[in-house]
Amino acid sequence: MTERRDRLEDLSASLSTRAIVGVLLALAATWVVIGVVYPDSWLGVLLSVVISPSTHTATLRLAVPIALAAIGGIFAEKSGVINIGIEGLLIVSAFGGILVTHWLGSGESTAFVSNHWWGLLAGVLVSTAFALVFAIVCIEFKADQIIAGLAVWLIALGLAPFVSRIVFNSPNSARVGTFDKVTVPLLAEIPIVGYLLFDTPPQVWIMLLAAAAGWYLLTQTRFGRWVVASGENPKALDTAGVDVRKVRYAAVLLSGVFAGLGGAGFALGQLGTFAGGGETDIGGRGFIAIATYLFANYNPIGALAGSFLFAGLDALQIRLQAAGYAVPTELIRTIPYATVIVVLVFVGRTRLPEAAGENYESGED
Repeated sequence: MTERRDRLEDLSASLSTRAIVGVLLALAATWVVIGVVYPDSWLGVLLSVVISPSTHTATLRLAVPIALAAIGGIFAEKSGVINIGIEGLLIVSAFGGILVTHWLGSGESTAFVSNHWWGLLAGVLVSTAFALVFAIVCIEFKADQIIAGLAVWLIALGLAPFVSRIVFNSPNSARVGTFDKVTVPLLAEIPIVGYLLFDTPPQVWIMLLAAAAGWYLLTQTRFGRWVVASGENPKALDTAGVDVRKVRYAAVLLSGVFAGLGGAGFALGQLGTFAGGGETDIGGRGFIAIATYLFANYNPIGALAGSFLFAGLDALQIRLQAAGYAVPTELIRTIPYATVIVVLVFVGRTRLPEAAGENYESGED
């Protein structure tokens, strides 16, 4: 009886997914037809913006912090540690990268390496240090993971502008410039793929390679299996002789590394500065990253694809505003969270790891 009920639930979920996909495809086809027939209509303008190469390149650059933070969040949460402080890790890594690049000298090199790369390394180290503190508080002292994550975010939200005021006499840093584009001769001339992949800043390649590495590490290695077991059944992993604490420490530190690449890569590759007012120039992208990996059901490649969707919407509203159409940024930012709710309600495939958010002590029953 139970098996039959599970089959019916799977069939119902599959039909719901197909129905949603069918409706979305029908709406997209209708939009394209109207946009082609009436190019001066707002649907036509929207279509022209969507197919514009500038929108595509902006989407890739804006996806960097979301995708990398999402991949890091996957490792932490799959191990059983919910790290909602990802936003804070993006903030400190972005500021750390800008600060070190400024100190060393923008446009200069140290030990034959561009100072922007040293800034990127510094951002990763700062983010990883914050992740380590978060791990110690949650794993050693068994603090509530949600409260600890919020504390990381709030500390970063106050600390980065505070240090910026000390160094730059303003919550906003000086400009240090951005990474130069990497152009590959001949390959850059390939239609679409050329300007997207072979005439692009290095942080885009870091994002793509990190997504592939994250997927391989999580799904094809023994460590990845340990991470999954740590979040699903830590007692069984402990019984097998694997230290659950060490696995969780490693997973949380990885979340710091990935988030550091995302925050510093975004600051040094896209912004060239740090704005410490309000939500800072990270602007909630860490929280969007959390929504992204839930939307992707903890799959790093799916998280990468989801980041393209949400970054594309951000790029779209920027281009529409430039074209004279007032599209509220706040409205765009609600879409990731609304999308996750739709997925949870109508598809129901996203499931938290069984032991997510639970502290574990070796040898406990």
